[in-house]
Amino acid sequence: MSENDGKKTLGIGGARPGNVKQSFSHGRTKNVVVETKRKRVVVPKPGMSKPTVGGKNKVIKSDPSKRPAGISDAEMDRRLKALKLAKAQEAQDAARRKAEDEARAAERARRKAEAEAREREEQEREARVKAKAEEEERKRTEAAEAETRAKVAAAQPPAADPAAAAPRGGAGKPSAAPRKQDYDRDRQNKGGKTRNDGRRSGKLTLNQALSGGGGRQRSMAAMKRKQERARLKAMGGPVEHEKVIRDVKVPETIVVSELANRMAERVADVVKALMNMGMMVTQNQSIDADTAELIIEEFGHKISRVSDADVEDVIQKIEDKPEDLKPRPPVVTVMGHVDHGKTSLLDAIRHSKVVTGEAGGITQHIGAYQVKTDDGQILTFLDTPGHAAFTSMRARGAQVTDIVVLVVAADDAVMPQTVEAINHAKAAGVPMIVAINKIDRPNADPDKVRTDLLQHEVIVEKMSGDVLDVEVSAINGTGLDKLLEAISLQAELLDLQANPDRAATGAVIEAKLDVGRGPVATVLVQNGTLHRGDIFVVGEQYGRVRALINDQGERVEEAGPSVPVEVLGLNGTPEAGDVLDVVETEAQAREIANFRAHAAKEKRAAAGAATTLEQLMEKAKEDENVAEMPILVKADVQGSAEAIVQAMAKIGNDEVRVRVLHSGVGAITESDIGLAEASGAPVIGFNVRANASARKAANQKGIEIRYYSIIYDLVDDVKAAASGLLSAEIRENFIGYAKIQEVFKVTGVGRVAGCIVTEGVARRSAGVRLLRDNVVIHEGTLKTLKRFKDEVAEVQSGQECGMAFESYDDIRPGDVIEIFEREEIERKLD
Repeated sequence: MSENDGKKTLGIGGARPGNVKQSFSHGRTKNVVVETKRKRVVVPKPGMSKPTVGGKNKVIKSDPSKRPAGISDAEMDRRLKALKLAKAQEAQDAARRKAEDEARAAERARRKAEAEAREREEQEREARVKAKAEEEERKRTEAAEAETRAKVAAAQPPAADPAAAAPRGGAGKPSAAPRKQDYDRDRQNKGGKTRNDGRRSGKLTLNQALSGGGGRQRSMAAMKRKQERARLKAMGGPVEHEKVIRDVKVPETIVVSELANRMAERVADVVKALMNMGMMVTQNQSIDADTAELIIEEFGHKISRVSDADVEDVIQKIEDKPEDLKPRPPVVTVMGHVDHGKTSLLDAIRHSKVVTGEAGGITQHIGAYQVKTDDGQILTFLDTPGHAAFTSMRARGAQVTDIVVLVVAADDAVMPQTVEAINHAKAAGVPMIVAINKIDRPNADPDKVRTDLLQHEVIVEKMSGDVLDVEVSAINGTGLDKLLEAISLQAELLDLQANPDRAATGAVIEAKLDVGRGPVATVLVQNGTLHRGDIFVVGEQYGRVRALINDQGERVEEAGPSVPVEVLGLNGTPEAGDVLDVVETEAQAREIANFRAHAAKEKRAAAGAATTLEQLMEKAKEDENVAEMPILVKADVQGSAEAIVQAMAKIGNDEVRVRVLHSGVGAITESDIGLAEASGAPVIGFNVRANASARKAANQKGIEIRYYSIIYDLVDDVKAAASGLLSAEIRENFIGYAKIQEVFKVTGVGRVAGCIVTEGVARRSAGVRLLRDNVVIHEGTLKTLKRFKDEVAEVQSGQECGMAFESYDDIRPGDVIEIFEREEIERKLD
């Protein structure tokens, strides 16, 4: 063994140390590759199975003559022992693997045997059940046959001919011949063939099932009925069926095929009966309820008339028992004129800053909140807008409320929306509490407010009336305790109660389309308890309560009477003011919602439809004379959209009007832009914005999108735009008169009037009228106006001039020429 460059080499067969080609590690001992003159030898580390010589595996035995040079006897024995140990380990591993394979095969065989046994048991059980059912069916059939034979034998008169009465079977066995015929026929049709009566007999094979007799098969009941008729006919018994009298429900209109189906009669028979009555109809045409009644009576059935509106009968009208009623919080609505401090007063009560979130400090929606007073009483407040456009919102607030708090500014007194709020409260028949706000202002005069209220039949306690009045200041917090005390006192007098243990009913205060949550409705529960998971119908929409969120933004599992909550889970955005009712099944809710939607659609179509030819012509004439300004409105909530549409309807006169093509809630979408492009209308967004695709489409198509957050600005801008459609007013200003003294004929010009200006001034650019005996005989313009031989722009009073009319020559001495100018004046809508 020698050493070269720090690596150990092994001399084998006269190899030199410089012939070492590669040294690689295998475990801890290195394998040395030595290249000799004849062959390449790899000497493995101890424990390897075989050394490799010349690329082939050969075992080097302990024979010294065949042993590689340089290997001692001890090293060779050690290597052979390692080789034997490796072979023994390999044999043990092979045996272990073989035992594991045999165990797995045995486990698979056991499981397969168990599955086959279970399958055999299942088949045997099914066979037993089938055999038992067949035995019971056979017994029932034999019992029915015996009973039928007994009835036929009792009802059949004695036969005149004894031979006919008992052929071949003797007397007392009338069914022997038919049963013998059935038996012979069955014997002739063995092997799965079809019997003469149309039924298959014998065993059904796979070839028969795949090759013949496909298609729809008769049911077992039909086959039994046919067998019974054949048996009765063979025994001479009656075959007529007893007429089944049915109660047929008929709506206002019904299709002929549906009517036949409800009567269980053939459609052809019903059509034939209608044709006999002189009505040439098909099975797909509709007939009215009166005609259907005649058909039903002719077929011997009974009619039961129903209405389409009966689908709403599933909404239970529960009469609450006195012992089920429990006290509920009062619903207090804050109403009044705009900017009189309604929301600020509510903020002071709630210790919050709601007004800072409203655009321009003006409430645009109905807000619903719950407040807990110092004495523990819970009050539900509704804050309504005060702008004139939100009339319907105030009316809605008054309808669902128990107490109205009328807020009047002490420095502004009674205003138009204050009077409107008073009227809403009186119409709803609810008590009123007057809150005189802004008493901290220097020019505040509460007594003037009380005096002005007398004109509207509102007499406060200080004026010897029965209406509570409280002086408050939302800024300083003055009088808030007295106001809450007055509300609590009024609520105790009303003794408000409701039944929380029943299906919930409520009113939609506001509705909107949220981008992340879908349609959301703010509902004030009026009776019962609304739970998460309840199925409900509200107006033309329905849904299942997916989540309930209170006024604090927290998710709750239920909401009792007088509790305002946001309801998620609607299939569409309802109208503000719709009533929410809980029903049992989703199918009922869908049916009620579809009926209401269809009825509303027909009502809208009937309201805008012309029914006679005169109405059609008059409507077409009106449309020609009236200029329309189309717009699209998208708002954040349903109440705002409703208020904007109502405000747009009030803009215009006999010459121009604003037409709302579409209004809805939610962001402005690409479909809105497409509708605006088709109609040439601008898109108005109220507290909403257009999404990215809608903005891109609007830029490409040149559609104008305007955003607003205050309804004042929106109404003013639309009114100004509609004013541009008004035709300008033409006003005439008379500037002078001239009298014709003489008429001259000038070559190339025609007849020229020699005139003297008697009044005002004559201008070349002005319009002229020719008067003869104070009657206008011509109106036009001047072709020429000359002073001596020069063309002049105007001629003053008292001077002479020459005039020639454009395209008119019938002028005479003594005629008067009236000179005037037209002025266009732009008009604006009031």
